[in-house]
Amino acid sequence: MRRTAVRLLLALFTVLAATLAGPGGTAHAAVPDSPAVTYTNPIAEKRADPHIFRHTDGYYYFTATVPEYDRIVLRRATTLQGLSTAAETTIWTKHSSGVMGAHIWAPEIHSIDGKWYVYFAAGSTSDVWAIRMYVLEGTGANPLTASWTEKGQIRTQWESFSLDATTFTVNGVRYLAWAQRNPSEDNNTSLFLARMSNPWTIQGTPAELSRPTLSWETVGYKVNEGPALIQHGGQVFMTYSASATDANYCLGMLTASATADLTDPASWTKSQSPVFRTSAPTSQYGPGHNSFTVSEDGRSDVLVYHDRGYKDISGDPLNDPNRRTRVQKVYWKADGTPDFGIPVADGVTPKRFSSYNFADRFVRHWEYRARIEANVSPLADSQFRVVTGLAGSGTVSLESANLPGYYLRHRNFEVWVEKNDGSTAFASDASFFQRAGLADPAGVSYESANYPGRYVRHYDYLLYVQAPGTATDRADATFYAQ
Repeated sequence: MRRTAVRLLLALFTVLAATLAGPGGTAHAAVPDSPAVTYTNPIAEKRADPHIFRHTDGYYYFTATVPEYDRIVLRRATTLQGLSTAAETTIWTKHSSGVMGAHIWAPEIHSIDGKWYVYFAAGSTSDVWAIRMYVLEGTGANPLTASWTEKGQIRTQWESFSLDATTFTVNGVRYLAWAQRNPSEDNNTSLFLARMSNPWTIQGTPAELSRPTLSWETVGYKVNEGPALIQHGGQVFMTYSASATDANYCLGMLTASATADLTDPASWTKSQSPVFRTSAPTSQYGPGHNSFTVSEDGRSDVLVYHDRGYKDISGDPLNDPNRRTRVQKVYWKADGTPDFGIPVADGVTPKRFSSYNFADRFVRHWEYRARIEANVSPLADSQFRVVTGLAGSGTVSLESANLPGYYLRHRNFEVWVEKNDGSTAFASDASFFQRAGLADPAGVSYESANYPGRYVRHYDYLLYVQAPGTATDRADATFYAQ
């Protein structure tokens, strides 16, 4: 009964849309504003605290902490994936003595008023833990060949352990956010924010936005650090890293209205649980110290972060060199807040597939049955890696993002997510030919490899492999990759 009612409504909407399209017009659902992006992780081995800045010159600029903690490096490329093979240039090396002589950490590159600025943290040769924040200024169109001068230390209200400076503008006002040890608190670092009078000077009294008090912020060390900002839909979101830099490292988030006084701590709401954390099924441990960039077409937000591909570390995590830079798409919930999902497995990044005729519903697995559903939680239930087909011969298979080794396959013409048992039958049932969308060539449809003419389609919101005979059937068998 419900299906009949939905069909009638859909038919009415289709007729109305066709009428609005005018004589000879073709009505079809809107292509998503943010299409799928495809990258292969990791982007860079042995590069921690990554920062990627996309400039108006069409290049991405990438810098990160090197495991030797002795220099600042830059790469550039016209694509995010291109950064993985781009030549790396050292633009600055630590001092041989005194301040800026040790622990060169967490560089970020920004373009401000026609000049380049790199923010970084450094210790001293006389005290490697006397970590403070410093700024370089670069003149020249290309920062890899620019002339760099030291603008000195960013001074705050205390002469204490401070690091991870980042800068951004909201409504035309430039801010600096950073992590610092508050001498009056029993923790390692809290988060601070201040307006800036120029790219190396803060103004006014800094606001303390967050201190590590929750259980997941205080494992190993009591830490809030590595702030990064992203804006969306009239809100600002500040992610930050918490706990020790091992598998417990994770991201929290602060949220404020873009029209609020951002220097008022009361304007910010803190997440009560991590928004991004270790995922043992995908073998990603301790994700953190992130930044944000955008896809090549500017239509998708991209999370940039580091993690390790293993859990157990010998000795001090700071001496382990194997944090690596990774990227994946940021998705936005219906309420306008970001959903980062899980740190995805190494290799090709996954996609989501929205229904052509139910735009808010995505393909997902629920108790291993495949279906379409709105407001999917957890997000990773609706993410699939499009990989070379298990059956070969030009086919693809769709591997679950949060259940690696499990694939969409048909069984009795019902679509399930099941573990690959290595059999020829499974490989055939889990392989599809990727076609242009049957209802819209901008979309995608998946034809069964072993039952030609049958396509993955939804019916009563469950997925089946069936032969489409009507326009409605073809609509049900069409999806958009996001």
